[in-house]
Formats: sequence, C-alpha cells, structure tokens
Amino acid sequence: MKETIKNIANIFDLIKNYFPSLYGGFKNSSLFNNIETYCMFIGYPRSGHSLIGALLDAHPNVIIAHELGTLKYILAKYSKKQIFYLLLNNSQFYAKHNKAKGGYLNIVPRQWNGKHKILKVIGDKHGEGAVLRLRKRPWLLSQLRKTVRTRLRFIHIIRNPYDTISTIYKKAQIRNLNSNLKECIEYYFSLCEIVASIKKQVEKADIFELRHELLIDNPIDSLKTLCQFLGVEPYEDYLKDCAKIVYKTPHKSRFDIDWNSELIDMVQNSINEFSFLNGYSYES
Repeated sequence: MKETIKNIANIFDLIKNYFPSLYGGFKNSSLFNNIETYCMFIGYPRSGHSLIGALLDAHPNVIIAHELGTLKYILAKYSKKQIFYLLLNNSQFYAKHNKAKGGYLNIVPRQWNGKHKILKVIGDKHGEGAVLRLRKRPWLLSQLRKTVRTRLRFIHIIRNPYDTISTIYKKAQIRNLNSNLKECIEYYFSLCEIVASIKKQVEKADIFELRHELLIDNPIDSLKTLCQFLGVEPYEDYLKDCAKIVYKTPHKSRFDIDWNSELIDMVQNSINEFSFLNGYSYES
C-alpha cells in the first residue's frame, strides 16, 4: 500500500512538473550554458547528506537540490534543461523556506543558498533515493549520462554504521514502522551492497568519499578538497562561513539505544566486507 501511494505521488509530480519545467528550462537556458559538472549523491539516510548538500548549495557556482529525485525524471525522459530547471527551482524553494523534508535545512549566512553567480555545478542531494532507484533500474545511470551530457561526479558520504543504523531505527520507531534493529541493520548493508555495485561502474577519480566525522573534525579542509573535486574555487569567505554552521562534535547515536553483543558483532562482520567502511567499530 505504501509503495502504491508513493508511485502515485511520483506520477503526479511528473505530470504536474512537465510543462512548467519545459517553459522554465527554455526561459532559463542561458543560465545552464556554463555548467561543467552534474553532482550525484549516493549513500544512506541519516549520514550527513543534508548538511553537505546545503554547504555545497551555498557556493556561488553550485546549485544542489534537496531530494528532487532526478532519476525519476530521467526515467520519464525529461530533457536536460527541464531537469536543470527543476533542480534550480528546488534549491530556491528550500533556501527561501529554510525547511527540508522532515527537519531543519542548514542555510549558510552571507552565502549563496538558492542563488548563484556563474553556474558551473548542479546536482541533487538524494543519496538513499538514488541508490534505491538504481537497485531497481541500474541502466538509469547510463541514461543519466546521456541526458545531462556533462561530466558526472559522485559524492559518497559515510558515517559510522552504528550511528547511521541507530538513527534509522529511532526514526522508524517515531513513525511507528515496527522495524526492529536487526531489520535496520540488514537494510543499511543492502544499501552498502548497491553502493559497492555502483562504484564498479564509475571511474575511481569520479567518486569523492567523505567521512562525516572527518568533515566535523576539519570542515574547512574537507570542503576545500570537495570544491576542488567538483572543479570550483574554494573561496576563503565561503569556507569560513560554512565551517561556522558545522557542529563541533558528531552525535554518537549508537549510545542512544541498547545494542546487544550479537548485533554489535553482526554489524562489525558486515563492516569488514566493505573497504569503504574500514576502521569503523562500535567503540570508534
């Protein structure tokens, strides 16, 4: 039932947005002439994607939408300009209302959220959603390349799996989804398997992997490297303003719930199967 409602909502979005995006893409086509890079997030819920997306959206040459769901528009054969317009419109909407789906959306004071100078990078912060769509239709990745006809860059945000899983579990309890902790563990690592598969289809140089804990420990250096990866200038005032809204220490959500030794070991054994999770543990 839930899946049916979601599919109906997607169809409604596709119908509702088709003609406005056709007009908006045509009207704003000159804004897109200098775009060099499409930025795609891949990953997991509750891993810090919203923060990174907002920080990048604050750059004067970058627009990052908040969970537009680009791949559903790729599936519906929207054009490049239609999709770019929807990404721009989404960024402007969330910057204006300062609200994300389900919570607070970070806005960087004195910077460019929802605005831009010369637009060089555009993308969508929808890590979990993109991964789930690619699980069902892996060919959407090649179709995305054909549609946007520009350089693709992938951002993979990683957080301690125990913290991510704990937060997934807590959110499920709030929503009365009746998910137990083991099911949340299995869901998280199913996403890891899809990410590992996506990585095999992409050049190593086209993926930027950033640990959430590293961003918090050193936001300026992390953002500077990320800007260089995307091909935009890491302006000093931009970096400093962004660093001011990054919290000082990561929240270790794993300690908010009860973990038994069996589940701790289950997660650790799964961590050991993925090289991009190396070094994480319940104690770290």
